[in-house]
Amino acid sequence: MTRLSQWLLASTTAAALMAGAAQAQEQEQAENRFVMVTHGVPSDPFWSVVKNGAEAAADLVGATLEYRAPSTFDMARMRQLVQAAVASAPDGLIVSFTDEDALGGVVQNAVDNDIPVITINSGGDVSRDYGARLHIGQSEYEAGRRAAERMQEMGVEKGVCINHEQGNQGLDQRCDGFVEGFDGNAEQLATTYDPTAIRNAIVAYLNENSDVRGVLTLGALAADPMIRAMRDQGAIDMFTLGTFDLSPGILEALEAGELDFAIDQQQYLQGYLPVTFLDQYVKNGLLPAGDVPTGPGFVTQENASQVIELSKQGVR
Repeated sequence: MTRLSQWLLASTTAAALMAGAAQAQEQEQAENRFVMVTHGVPSDPFWSVVKNGAEAAADLVGATLEYRAPSTFDMARMRQLVQAAVASAPDGLIVSFTDEDALGGVVQNAVDNDIPVITINSGGDVSRDYGARLHIGQSEYEAGRRAAERMQEMGVEKGVCINHEQGNQGLDQRCDGFVEGFDGNAEQLATTYDPTAIRNAIVAYLNENSDVRGVLTLGALAADPMIRAMRDQGAIDMFTLGTFDLSPGILEALEAGELDFAIDQQQYLQGYLPVTFLDQYVKNGLLPAGDVPTGPGFVTQENASQVIELSKQGVR
């Protein structure tokens, strides 16, 4: 072989190696695309923290995240959003499994089309029946039961659970656990999203049920009107007041002693963890062996100031 032939062969080999390396690098750098569909309405600050966690995780792992949610609590619309997400063939799907009847079939369809699904926040007790890989959240029933136990320890004999999204399986389970925790000495009061309607419903209920001394709301949408109602009525010290989830208003009320406790399910992790887990699953076939509980934990006046600092960062 002549020196020229050797040089041409070496050049061709080097070019092929460089092309192969470039192709491998391009494949390695190709972004996974994940879609997250939740039932969280835009006015609920809880879900902005979930979204913050998901976006932070996507930035960290180099994935593309598409976050979708209905403008109101609407299971038919959410089902449509999940269907559209499945049709777009993402590398992974994250769903708040709020209603088994509305979402079970479309989640199963995603799984049947080889789209890995992780559920968050709601539906952890049934989502695996439809092929979800795992669930990230808390046991809503257990959290409600523990809220009742905490109120009983504080001397409350009868309570009421304010449900602003009746039909949301997760919120219904919170109230069910609360009522069970009181051995039936509690009721569920269904309201709408409207803050004025929530306030008026709570005031009317407590006026008609003077033996109720414990009030539990299921999120900031109901907690903020409840706190304002208690302030207006001068009744803060007459009741033991608790809520689920955190918001700037809830944390301020905790620090001021206007709320006795808030149940924290660390929703930032409900956004952050599924993105990182799906990224590892798609790249390496790795997933936790079981569901991941993010709560319940309790925030009180004693630790509210620390959590407030994290809330300012969009983490709590």
